[in-house]
Amino acid sequence: MIYNRESYINEPVPIEKELKILFEGFDAPIIFEIGACEGEDSIKYSRLFPKSDIYAFEPFPQNVEMAQNNIAKYNIKNVRLFNKALSITEGTAEFYISAGRPEGAAESDWEYGNKSSSLLPPDKHTEMVPFIKFDQKITVETTTIAAFCKSNDIEKIEYIHMDVQGAELMVLQGAGEYIKSIKVIWLEVAKIQLYKDQPLVSDINKFLTDNDFVLAKNCVDDIQGDQLYISKSFYPQYKGIVRKFNKPANSLLKRIGRKIGVIK
Repeated sequence: MIYNRESYINEPVPIEKELKILFEGFDAPIIFEIGACEGEDSIKYSRLFPKSDIYAFEPFPQNVEMAQNNIAKYNIKNVRLFNKALSITEGTAEFYISAGRPEGAAESDWEYGNKSSSLLPPDKHTEMVPFIKFDQKITVETTTIAAFCKSNDIEKIEYIHMDVQGAELMVLQGAGEYIKSIKVIWLEVAKIQLYKDQPLVSDINKFLTDNDFVLAKNCVDDIQGDQLYISKSFYPQYKGIVRKFNKPANSLLKRIGRKIGVIK
């Protein structure tokens, strides 16, 4: 099967089950998609929560243009797109643009190489994924979660989806006191420095646990992956939620396996 934008958009959100549990009875969350790229995930969240207000942030103008076209194509009305990078300060910053296509990849409208751009220069990324090149650098406008929320009269953020390629801690630190107003965070983290001076899994965990979040779901492999954090302040029953999110789906098979001696 050729992988393309349509097939990706029609796939369910990876943590759809968890989000429905977390926002049960509440169908209009305020959502920040930070690192929106071409807008595909914003479209998916719009379909999952049609009454939500979605703020999508993407610093690369070419991606913003594609995102605007995709949002219009799918007739999405509740996504507002901002050509900015969220970071730790307001102003401008250098932004390292990724591009490339794996050899032998089937022809489609899927952009393979543009999803690794970052506020940080590449490090081991070029070794791990050699087809992706960072040959372009531009200056982009930056703002912070705190400044944006203040200027847009946003008091609470129900859900943040963050894919910022190593800039996670800068974005989180830029929330300031607004970190207390965030309920749920789903973000990509890494175990090795794909980008220079990139905070790793333990750094993100320390910051979030220090700010009263708990890790609810961990999908990190040997290199990188996604993690789901929830605020203890908004979810005082977090222990039960964490158990529910991490309950093995094949527990019956495991019990049978133990019984016949296949699994210890």
